Amino acid sequence: MTLGPKQVLRGVAAAAVMVAWALAAHFGSAGQGHPDLTAALGVAPIVAALAMLLWRVRHPLWIAASGAALAAALAWLWPALRQNVALPFFVQHLGINLALAALFGRTLAGPGEALVTRLARIVHNGVLSERQLRYTRRVTQAWTLFFLANAAVSALLYALAPVAVWSFYANLLTGPLIGLMFVAEHLLRMRVLPREERPSIAEVVRVWRLNASAKGS
Repeated sequence: MTLGPKQVLRGVAAAAVMVAWALAAHFGSAGQGHPDLTAALGVAPIVAALAMLLWRVRHPLWIAASGAALAAALAWLWPALRQNVALPFFVQHLGINLALAALFGRTLAGPGEALVTRLARIVHNGVLSERQLRYTRRVTQAWTLFFLANAAVSALLYALAPVAVWSFYANLLTGPLIGLMFVAEHLLRMRVLPREERPSIAEVVRVWRLNASAKGS
């Protein structure tokens, strides 16, 4: 499978947005920016996630009441958020990494298959060798540990280091670290699995997109 021009452009546009957001989050968390704008940037993803959860309720009264409660909470907390603009970014970073660790880790418990194993079955039309089963389970373990470690480092830096140091790690280094993790896993896959048992990067991206779409629907 090859990526078409539209897919490449979408990927580039998405990457540009992510880089711009990361830079704005870093400089805002480090105190270089208007506190109201930085606080709004920090709480926007959290509010959007809560709004999506509320929308799933599909009950107008509950949506209206919860929306009013959320607006009141933001108004009450806003002075504190302006004084500590890094806090919502820390909550985001910690929460996302713990959620991703749980997403991978929970599939390692019980009789079911690991998450990467399930995705590999989609790529290989449901047929996996014993070698692939072992490898994909270990990759799932590696991603679980990676996200747990990322959350732990973020929490330690936020508690013990200057805010600018934490922000550099959380907002600017996390993305490249995830990219390096993908590259390292790809190189390891090429080393331990024969060609017919390993997917291309394009196939991996396609399966991740399909899985994300299924989770969101």
